Amino acid sequence: MISKANELEQRVKELTDFYTHKKQPKNLKWISSCLKDKTDGAQKESGCSERMQEVMCQFGTILKQLSAHKWAEPFLEPVDVKGLRLRDYYKIIKRPMDFSTIQKQMEANVYKNAREIYADVRLVFSNAMTYNEDNKHDIHVMAKTLQQKFEEKWIHLIPKVVAAEKRQIDEEAQALAAQEAAIAKLARDTNNELNHLNLLIEELRESVMQRCRKMSTEEKRKLSSGIASLCPEYLFKALELIAQSNPNFQDSAEEVDIDIDAQSEITLRRLKFFVKGALENQAKNSATKAKNQSADADDISNRKRVICDALAKTARKRSKKLTTVS
Repeated sequence: MISKANELEQRVKELTDFYTHKKQPKNLKWISSCLKDKTDGAQKESGCSERMQEVMCQFGTILKQLSAHKWAEPFLEPVDVKGLRLRDYYKIIKRPMDFSTIQKQMEANVYKNAREIYADVRLVFSNAMTYNEDNKHDIHVMAKTLQQKFEEKWIHLIPKVVAAEKRQIDEEAQALAAQEAAIAKLARDTNNELNHLNLLIEELRESVMQRCRKMSTEEKRKLSSGIASLCPEYLFKALELIAQSNPNFQDSAEEVDIDIDAQSEITLRRLKFFVKGALENQAKNSATKAKNQSADADDISNRKRVICDALAKTARKRSKKLTTVS
């Protein structure tokens, strides 16, 4: 039961984190493992749809065509800033980019959609034209020419990109719906298991109570005295405990008469443990309150002493001044 309780505690914590903080299931160990088993592949890692992957493959072809152009050499690899002694390059260009870097990122599945690749290819040419501002500079002309060719190819690819994006949005929505449905089912299953565990614990508690000796008259007297010593907050909780096993007990009435002898052994044991803890807490709170009051009294006394000392000092100064004048 302890092992099962610990497992359910972890489940409840993760479910609470998911619904309260909207955490990603993949960051929640138990939920993540359950989703793999119960969603039958509906839950997917964030990535590209098949149609988007096809479009991105076509982008790879476009990149190869651009790389094969006679003016593509300056853009194939990262700019050799050190070799060319371009000391101000990184001051002007904040995010360097080149074809080889784009190709590597495509192979590593860094890009989630075609527009991200499009933006990086444009960045290659934009960086070149920004650093080489002169419109007649060779690099500027080469970059502008290749960009125009690239934009022509992009225009033909746009309809496929739009269709792929729509398909990807639909697939992500379906995956999210499947994920939420699966997690909702996990929450219901966990709740049912908690109820079952509580039932088992209750049965075990009753079994233990039946085997324990009955509470003596002296113990009942001490219990009654303890209940009478409870503060209103704890007294109300004690009455709730009695009402749990006594449906006819009116715990909210203005005047409540508790017949200790009429209570079941289980109720008496529960009350005994509760009252013991409640009285200990009350004692701690009283001690803390008394300590704080004592500290406040000491603080007031210290302040009075300081004020009296200051007044006495002032009086001595005035007396000395009057004596001098005389």
